[in-house]
Amino acid sequence: MKDMHIDVHYLTRVEGHANIVVNTSNGVIDELRLEIIEAPRFFESMLLGKSYYDVAQITCRICGICAVGHTLASLRGTEDALGITPSEQTVLLRKLILDAETIQSHVLHDYFLVAPDFFGVGSVLPLAASHPDVVKRALRLKKLANDMCVTIGGRPVHPISLVPGGFTHIPTASELLAIKQRILDAVPDLQATVDLFKTLPIPAFDNPTEYVALKSDVEYAFYDGDIASSDGWRVRPQEYLDRIKERVVQHSSCKHVGAVRPNFMVGALARFNLNYLQLHPMAAVAAKELGLTGPSTNSFMISVAQLVEAIHAAEDSLTIIDELLRRGLKDEPLAPPTRHGRGVGAVEVPRGLLIHDYTYDEQNRITANNLIIPTTMNMANIEFDMRDLVPRLLQADKSQSEITLALEMLTRAYDPCISCSVHMLHVTFV
Repeated sequence: MKDMHIDVHYLTRVEGHANIVVNTSNGVIDELRLEIIEAPRFFESMLLGKSYYDVAQITCRICGICAVGHTLASLRGTEDALGITPSEQTVLLRKLILDAETIQSHVLHDYFLVAPDFFGVGSVLPLAASHPDVVKRALRLKKLANDMCVTIGGRPVHPISLVPGGFTHIPTASELLAIKQRILDAVPDLQATVDLFKTLPIPAFDNPTEYVALKSDVEYAFYDGDIASSDGWRVRPQEYLDRIKERVVQHSSCKHVGAVRPNFMVGALARFNLNYLQLHPMAAVAAKELGLTGPSTNSFMISVAQLVEAIHAAEDSLTIIDELLRRGLKDEPLAPPTRHGRGVGAVEVPRGLLIHDYTYDEQNRITANNLIIPTTMNMANIEFDMRDLVPRLLQADKSQSEITLALEMLTRAYDPCISCSVHMLHVTFV
């Protein structure tokens, strides 16, 4: 088919609302758009004038899936601005709950949003009837991660015990030991997930781009690190504006973002490409079994990278729990503000690099802020991939329905959190 009109309205199995529009004539793309049609969220405006103690509780509501990540990025931005130094125990507990959210989100995406495409069904509901053991496995892993978030953060989403400078509640040793045993018991489910994904026909696709993620010299970076690029640059989070540039596009209520190039990728595959040598052992073995080698330039492999990261997060959780138990858990006073000014928090959430940039006044209230969401950073790169994929499929004489499905699968592979990504309007209150 050389003349084609695709209008996916709305894309399913993603968070939020998006359309895919592609028009070709004589085998040439005339029009290609990934339209984000969500209303603006106004979170930057909501934060103005808010006290430092309330900010993380507001921004964690940006997302019900990456609530922990938003909480941590917010806390780190606040602490950077106000000169608050959290304890080593606080940092370990934060890394542990971020591992839990990584497992929670990646399991949700791989099993419930991606897998139905490979089984030829429209949702996970038919799989509950045809493959009940697979769905039950997914629910067990999801519940484990949810319960980890409850133990550390107070509830499965929108954690309440994480505050600037520390925690309002510390889990007990017995609670962490119980979580450790459940992670060990979940290893067969993780291996079964690897065995399942080894059977899935991941589309072949090679489209190199710029990959951006946190990078640390000591670990696979999720919580600590510089912002680094596969194109060779590396900056401190406070210097992100020197590299990361947002721009408004006419067809989307979500900005596009570029750095060295007009588009780049964040998320599990970008993290893997920059950090794969620092994977925990079981995760490294899983990557090899799944055919994921670094660097990978196949965007459809994002889901595979997520599975590898889920295994890495489980292993990392065991390491952190052992260290916390060795040190002995204790209640600690909250570290107070020591200055005021601008600070930046950057963490890796399941969908990629997340940046919270705050400026505080002498009363520790926000006067300016900027939030850049991973899905925002990925939008231009999804269109970049689409522009490369469509001509290949036309040359392979694929039908319009086959091309439509491929574009949907490509977008779903990025695991976009569309509602979270809409942060583009300047609002003046009078």
